[in-house]
Amino acid sequence: MVIAFLLIIINVLVSYKGFKNNAFFDRYQFEVDKILVYKDYKRLVTSGFLHINWTHLIFNMFSLYFFSGVVEGSLGEVSFLLIYFVSLIGGGLLSLLIHRNHGDYSSVGASGAVCGVMFASVALYPQMGITLFPLPISIPSWLYAIGYVLFMIYAVRSRRYNVGHDAHLGGALIGLVLAVAMHPASLRYNYPEILVIVIPSVIFLYVIINRPGLLLVDNLFYKRHYDAYSIDQRYNMERADQQQEIDRILDKINRKGMRSLNKRERETLKEYSKKVQ
Repeated sequence: MVIAFLLIIINVLVSYKGFKNNAFFDRYQFEVDKILVYKDYKRLVTSGFLHINWTHLIFNMFSLYFFSGVVEGSLGEVSFLLIYFVSLIGGGLLSLLIHRNHGDYSSVGASGAVCGVMFASVALYPQMGITLFPLPISIPSWLYAIGYVLFMIYAVRSRRYNVGHDAHLGGALIGLVLAVAMHPASLRYNYPEILVIVIPSVIFLYVIINRPGLLLVDNLFYKRHYDAYSIDQRYNMERADQQQEIDRILDKINRKGMRSLNKRERETLKEYSKKVQ
């Protein structure tokens, strides 16, 4: 559990920094255009250590704490770390693929990595009991996993919210597959439960990637995304907007002096100067 505790501490520290500093949060969150257009690939990892609020952070960290012991104890620290980070990055890549035409789509959270750890434990011990607080009963982990998959499928189809459930599902499947690859005997003994989880998930992912319109995957972004624009067109549009803002700031300095700039304008000018150096 040592590695899990270190990950929890890092998540708490980075998320707290993001709570207090909007510029820090914006610099490291998952954002489609920042990754595809500006090649800022570190966001695939850094976004996994940021959270929206304390509730989001605490829920993910408790889930990581409860499921990490089984995986770390069974497969070892290195394998546990591999599952955590591959699930995190893999879930982000899936989200990037699905939302590749939604330049302003953004998300944060360790949920993809946590789901990878959670489903890895399910692959190893599908009969492990899980208590659904506050109910005084427990259910097999494989049944919980099926319910979780069905909920994520429903959530992605919903038009009400834009939570990154696609990344959660991608991370979950990657964690499960990695656990089976690292411990092949689990497939021999637990294949009925594993197949029941994997088959609907794979079918859903195939549909969401190839026929997203059937699932209303655009959610609330449906009417305001400009899918007709290519990445290059979006890049040129954003560059033009940035240059217009810089010109406005420079004009303000010329008229009123440097002290007239507010905090946001100073940060904008500082970021621009870094890019042109």
